[in-house]
Amino acid sequence: MKDQQNFFSNLKSDLPASIVVFLVAMPLCLGIALASGAPLFSGIIAGIVGGIVVSAISGSQLGVSGPAAGLAVIVLNAIQDLGTFETFLLAVVIAGVFQIILGAIKAGVIGYYFPSSVIKGMLTGIGLIIFLKQIPHAVGYDADPEGDFAFFQLDGHNTFSELWYMTESITWGSLVITLISLTILISWDKPFIKKTFLKGVPGPLVAVALGIILNVWFDNIPTLDITSEHLVAIPVANSVGEFFNQFTLPDFTQITNSKVYIVALTIAVVASLETLLSVEATDKLDPQKRITPTNRELVAQGAGNIVSGLIGGLPVTQVIVRSSANVQSGGKTRASAFLHGIFLLICVMVIPEVLNLIPLASLASILLVVGYKLINPKQFKVLYKKGFNLFLPFIVTVIGIVFTDLLKGIGLGMVVGIINILWNNFKVPYHLDPQNIDLKDPLVIQLAEDVSFLNKASIQRTFNKIPNGVEVILDASKNHSIHPDVLEIIEDFEKAAHEREIKLSLVGFEKIGKYDPESDFHKLF
Repeated sequence: MKDQQNFFSNLKSDLPASIVVFLVAMPLCLGIALASGAPLFSGIIAGIVGGIVVSAISGSQLGVSGPAAGLAVIVLNAIQDLGTFETFLLAVVIAGVFQIILGAIKAGVIGYYFPSSVIKGMLTGIGLIIFLKQIPHAVGYDADPEGDFAFFQLDGHNTFSELWYMTESITWGSLVITLISLTILISWDKPFIKKTFLKGVPGPLVAVALGIILNVWFDNIPTLDITSEHLVAIPVANSVGEFFNQFTLPDFTQITNSKVYIVALTIAVVASLETLLSVEATDKLDPQKRITPTNRELVAQGAGNIVSGLIGGLPVTQVIVRSSANVQSGGKTRASAFLHGIFLLICVMVIPEVLNLIPLASLASILLVVGYKLINPKQFKVLYKKGFNLFLPFIVTVIGIVFTDLLKGIGLGMVVGIINILWNNFKVPYHLDPQNIDLKDPLVIQLAEDVSFLNKASIQRTFNKIPNGVEVILDASKNHSIHPDVLEIIEDFEKAAHEREIKLSLVGFEKIGKYDPESDFHKLF
């Protein structure tokens, strides 16, 4: 009961945010379906299910789920490999079952192992992609599908070459709408708007409404006329029966097809990873810094994919584009995600013709602002000042995402982060300056609480730097665990100490682990 009260306790903030998320999600659902080689309506179904089903189960207060651009290539290839879209839907249902199992075995903890610098790089990289991808749409060059976030495209172009080609195909009506919409969106955050009665009206809604009006008006002005390819394109059903005919059932006769399970497992793993990354990123954007229960999120995503697959939808994940739009629009609870799903359902049923009057330029303007806020140019300077150890994984992640895709970019950032960890472990877990050793005083080396095999190189290097003829106290009194490989290095040093005229004292090793009873090292204790 308490959870239900919380669900509807912030409608004043959640309702306007849900409208913005709905406006952002709608063309993305269609574009991702197009990029996936699936029926356009399957993208809308996934958006509805992600909004209504997933948010009802999820513990994420600001996350928004729906079809993900990161799965587009996997879906495209899977439909071709399995032969029919209905067989693919069966794989989506089974993928949902796999995700529920992942949640049940507590696999959600994986998301906590990604460094904050990589997560920030992911947000910035996605922001850059959104910004760059929307520039062509902003000027009326819509050859690149709205939901295609890949750098290299099927037509041989790429994200940057599209910026060149768009100069040859500018639609002046779209450009005018973009400039007016951006003016509205930027002005809406200014004090002179917030002090008027307009403060309760979402700026993106005003921009879209004005875009529809201008689109209709430009029909009478040849130089500004906006043709249908530059508008939203939602399938229009002429009757209730025709609407429900757009839903598709999975082909359960393929339940014994091994290829279905391979595709299902692939979707489950990739969708779960994208969800966990989005959860981590969205939680960092949350002004209240709430923590999403990741295992519950995997169960929610699994339930969503089961439902989506059963009625003809694409796979769903939590997606950062819509989630960040939700945060930046003032969403407070998961009610905003739920309501955006309701709006998708109602609008495709009742007013698809009105939605098809929305210029893509209006939506591009909203996403340009969302992308810029995600990029947050100031953080480049902040992270650089904090040190190269943070900045390098961050910038590699950004570049990797922009030039490859989401998962590869994050993978590159993680590799750099791991190399950085290895390098730091190569360094001595204590300070030793051979130039300032006083031969009259014992040299005390205090081991850290945990010494892993990653410390082998640093400890060996330290022992090699110790001058001959000094007194050394190797203190493990604060140590909780030490890897056997490191113990071997210490044992070798103990053997060599006599020849180097080093007086070695070992302190605190009695409580550490079990030693080989035949070793000379063990006999010390």
